Amino acid sequence: MTIEIKSLTLGMVATNCYLVGDTETGEALVIDPVDRADIIFQAAEESGWSIKLILATHGHFDHVLASKELKEKTGAPFYTHAADTLFLDALPQIGIQYTGQPFPEAAKPDHLLTDETEIIELGAIRLETIFTPGHAPGHISFYMREHQVVFSGDCLFAGSIGRTDLPGADHDQLMRSIRDKLLPLGDEVQVLPGHMETTTIGQERRTNPFLTR
Repeated sequence: MTIEIKSLTLGMVATNCYLVGDTETGEALVIDPVDRADIIFQAAEESGWSIKLILATHGHFDHVLASKELKEKTGAPFYTHAADTLFLDALPQIGIQYTGQPFPEAAKPDHLLTDETEIIELGAIRLETIFTPGHAPGHISFYMREHQVVFSGDCLFAGSIGRTDLPGADHDQLMRSIRDKLLPLGDEVQVLPGHMETTTIGQERRTNPFLTR
């Protein structure tokens, strides 16, 4: 196996940033550049990886604060869903709302993902996009089918689900995303979420109180 995944928990609300590296080519991608571009860059360097792509599961501030700095530092393109660009555009103002100080600007997306499945390839890394709205209107989960891993962002957590009391959120839509898009991936699939610890589809199917009601 040439794929390795490193997890960093960063930021004011303990958000998970994932580095996925091809250990043979040294190429890597970032899923959710939380904040602290320097720490993300250093983690890649320590593994001998070069960041070639930056992905966001959605546009909420805690998943994109380092996007512009990391893009400038690496030259890597930035991908997110078209429906979440409004959050990116408003990032400085959102900072004032939450902290009294503006957040840094987000990176301008180089490619806008859509509701349709896309295949993202980098070396031996192969991700399938899964449109999983509900927590955010443009939420995307990234699935590594060959490795049975899904990066679920803020859609599905260990023992919980994403918040739906935020602008653009919809509880019923979120539940459909989980039941129709994530659960069918299979019980053995590892879930690497945007917050908290890793789990599996099977564990959540059996024990998640939002799914067992």
